[in-house]
Amino acid sequence: MSAIFGPAGNCEDFYASKHKSSLEAPLWVKEHGLGAYEYQCGKGVKISDEAATEIGRRAAECGIHLSVHAPYYISLSSVEPEKRDRSIDYILKTLEAAKYMGAKRIVVHSGSCGDITRKEALELAKDTLLRAVKSADEAGYGDIAICPETMGKVKQLGTVEEVCELCLIDERLIPTIDFGHVNSQTLGSLKTYEGYERIFDTIHKKLGEERLKNFHAHYSRIEYTNAGEKKHHCFCETQFEPDFDPLAEIVAKRDLSPVIICESRGTQTRDAVAIQKIYRNVK
Repeated sequence: MSAIFGPAGNCEDFYASKHKSSLEAPLWVKEHGLGAYEYQCGKGVKISDEAATEIGRRAAECGIHLSVHAPYYISLSSVEPEKRDRSIDYILKTLEAAKYMGAKRIVVHSGSCGDITRKEALELAKDTLLRAVKSADEAGYGDIAICPETMGKVKQLGTVEEVCELCLIDERLIPTIDFGHVNSQTLGSLKTYEGYERIFDTIHKKLGEERLKNFHAHYSRIEYTNAGEKKHHCFCETQFEPDFDPLAEIVAKRDLSPVIICESRGTQTRDAVAIQKIYRNVK
């Protein structure tokens, strides 16, 4: 088994090559030698059932693994019950789009700690996510994995440990480890190989071998301040962290099979190709 690589949404090169619609994305991804594509619903689930079905059909023809990123404004940990309820609705709408696409994973943000403690925020998020899982089962979406994501700002909920705690709610939940976010939130913990290994050891200890083997991932170089994440950058901007080489080495050494989505700023396809090459050279 091997890692699968692909872009988050459509890059600048995609549009510069006269492509206009995400319907053309699966073939674009295949032509670049990649195997995954993450459809972006960050600003809302606005895709029609027909378009989602067509993307899914084309992805299946091209052998592309699809995932969907849920709206950014989801907050599992909001102190306002109405916002938590709306977040469940947003998750269900994302799952519906994923169902039409044939996507097997959706990525979900956990929210912020705000003025409450991290423990209090985590308990709220657990309750919201548990209700979301139950609602998903009732709606017939139980075969699609909800993947809570590690977050990039210091005051956001979503450390590696917190994401693993959320995933303990149901064995079908898969962690999304955004390595740029982890590095930003921890103000540079991924400067060493050992920093990366701690992430994998934590997932293994908390969630077991199967979910470690098949975890979901985001990668990009991210500029950060004392507050955490500031801005995504291109892979060639090596003054920004984290480096990809240690991640590639560990995934290969442990024989893991994650889906790794590149979230570089505007160059996500070419950068996905670049990091896939690094991985294959150590594999």
